[in-house]
Amino acid sequence: MAIKINSKYDTTIGLVLTFSIIVGSIFFTSQKEVNKTIFVIEKGMSLNSVSQLLREKDVIANKSFFKYQVLFRGLSNKIPVGKFIVEGKVSSKDVIDTIFTKGPIRLRLTIPEGSSSKQIFLTANNLLGTSNNYDSFFSDQTFINSFNIEALSLEGYLFPDTYYFFDKANTKEVLTTMVEEFWENYDQTLINRTNELGFTVHEVVTLASIIEGEAMLDEERVIISSVYHNRLRKKMKLQADPTIQYIIPGHPKALSNKDLKRVSPYNTYLNFGLPPGPINNPGSQSIKAALYPADTNFLYFVAQGDGSHVFTTNQKDHLEAKRLYKKFKRENR
Repeated sequence: MAIKINSKYDTTIGLVLTFSIIVGSIFFTSQKEVNKTIFVIEKGMSLNSVSQLLREKDVIANKSFFKYQVLFRGLSNKIPVGKFIVEGKVSSKDVIDTIFTKGPIRLRLTIPEGSSSKQIFLTANNLLGTSNNYDSFFSDQTFINSFNIEALSLEGYLFPDTYYFFDKANTKEVLTTMVEEFWENYDQTLINRTNELGFTVHEVVTLASIIEGEAMLDEERVIISSVYHNRLRKKMKLQADPTIQYIIPGHPKALSNKDLKRVSPYNTYLNFGLPPGPINNPGSQSIKAALYPADTNFLYFVAQGDGSHVFTTNQKDHLEAKRLYKKFKRENR
């Protein structure tokens, strides 16, 4: 009997993008109306061309004085590349400090737990102002193996966190930063626990991504994990709704019986065991929940519409929990 789960994928998950313009460690959060000037120093630009750019942008009043100050400080051969910002009327000294000390603008990219790689790539492209071909690296076996990852893609290994990138950061830099952060969090203690369970890292991340797709409440992650561990142990199909959402094009929707019959190795209603790989990029809590499940006999759970679930040990109680929830919905419609 299928586990009918109303997962958090029943509602559209938008990838939350937090955008901040940062120079060095200074956040510009003032609500006052301040004239901001943004300029870009391209690779290969000389001190003379930078001075001309700044004069045209009305950032400096005198090119010669600006160049003299740069030369006097021995910075003429250390011109950085990137996008810079100045606010209001500033002195040449302030402009020099902005360019050579504070450095280029950095953009803040926040990846929520459970984001798909497609969502991450779309947002990164929009934020960083690039048209990077993430897919070329995302599925490149040599690139993937360089991180000691045994998988066909990097799905699941782009660790959810807040990152800071310079404008137009390249594909390799973005992906490398996220995967390295994954291994920073998946430390030796977790690797030892993985071996203790007889799992591979890839299997743990896959299970964690399903837990991430189901859990709305942090305290339920380990209980949801216990259900899947119990089912795997008993060689029962996982019947996890998020794996169906993964194979349906477009936005998440309420699943139909037809959806549950879609032929795919990711369909855990048709296939036994874990799917071939992660269905999203899980966070640290879901990874730890996959490794340290609660000690329960639960085999089923039903969503209650408020983020919580009712957990049961047998099909009879499971069907009763479903009936009561449907009754509750009808009475409160």
